[in-house]
Amino acid sequence: MARVADASASIMLTSGASGLISAVLSVRALRSLVVLVRALVLLLLVPFRGRRGSVDRPKDDKHEVTHASIRKVPVVRVPATVPWRCGAAVAVDQDVAARRALAIGRVVQEGGGGEKSVREFSLLTTLRGDTLFTQSWTPLRVKLRGLIVLMHGLNEHSGRYSDLGEQLNANGYKVFGMDWIGHGGSDGLHAYVPSLDYAVTDLQTFLQKVLAENPGLPCFCFGHSTGAAIILKAILDPKIEGCIEGVVLTSPAVGVKPPHPIFTVLAPVVSFFIPRFQCRAANKQGISVSRDPAALLAKYSDPLVYTGSIRVKTGYEILRISTYLQQNLSRLRVPFLVLHGAADNVTDPEASKTLHEEAASTDKTFKLYEGLLHDLLFEPEREAIMKDIIEWLNCRVDG
Repeated sequence: MARVADASASIMLTSGASGLISAVLSVRALRSLVVLVRALVLLLLVPFRGRRGSVDRPKDDKHEVTHASIRKVPVVRVPATVPWRCGAAVAVDQDVAARRALAIGRVVQEGGGGEKSVREFSLLTTLRGDTLFTQSWTPLRVKLRGLIVLMHGLNEHSGRYSDLGEQLNANGYKVFGMDWIGHGGSDGLHAYVPSLDYAVTDLQTFLQKVLAENPGLPCFCFGHSTGAAIILKAILDPKIEGCIEGVVLTSPAVGVKPPHPIFTVLAPVVSFFIPRFQCRAANKQGISVSRDPAALLAKYSDPLVYTGSIRVKTGYEILRISTYLQQNLSRLRVPFLVLHGAADNVTDPEASKTLHEEAASTDKTFKLYEGLLHDLLFEPEREAIMKDIIEWLNCRVDG
């Protein structure tokens, strides 16, 4: 057991929104950013070269073209459009293919022929042309009572919530999970989020697909951390709000504040010039997301979980969506259950409390778990937390 605990401690903290802001503002990271920004400025200041000088030809040379003067050279015909991919793009494509194959393989291996539920996968093409990996858990021996659409947190994937999916299946809920852009088996550079609005739009598309294929059943959403923030922004759209019976949010990324106000000024600029830049100081030791060493080891040894340094644009997008939500909490009218660990050092429990106080919803519940950390469903008390979630859902379905 001691060996497991030591291993987990050494690989702690790269998922969720952990290390997200403080890493960008560390002295070492700022120095690297200054060097890169200077290089970009110098590049922009380099004057363009003039036109190439023309080649002088002898004035008496008439350059008559005759049959004898034509040299026989091989003719190379170039198509009008030449498909070309840079090395970085090819590497991303290969990484996506590997991640998707792994995600599909897990579903095939773990999901077929179960006695209580069946797990399946499908691929969703977005309006942008990206391909997203989605999966579902369907109960076999229980009458369907409702639908749950699940959104994972930053750096992880929907497959991590298979235990929750099976528990919900046992209570009559069919569960659908989507790996959002840059995560799990979906397209995009791993853990790079060009815009969280992409994830919001993709969730809305996925919800409409799920509802069209399963008419007549009440639909709920479950989201963790950044996934919860995506859900909150999506349901502020009146068209989506009218389709959802309620949402369950664990450790929502409503309150993610930078340690220094200067980041608000730097983040938009830096993320514009070098959006994929990775802050190496993001792997900061000391901030844990679970008190269960085995759960930590399983998480950070999972190839589908991103364990690298956070990318600048991704961090900025999380700040941007949390700021947006803080300014629009009073517009939320959907019934909701918010669960947060009082010892969470990744997202702010006080922000969840503010969400509960300011939302216009008449059916709203906030529960704070003393001593628990960020990944509530991977804490030692996970069974009790899943029970709280299922009881809340059952009350809304049974009316």
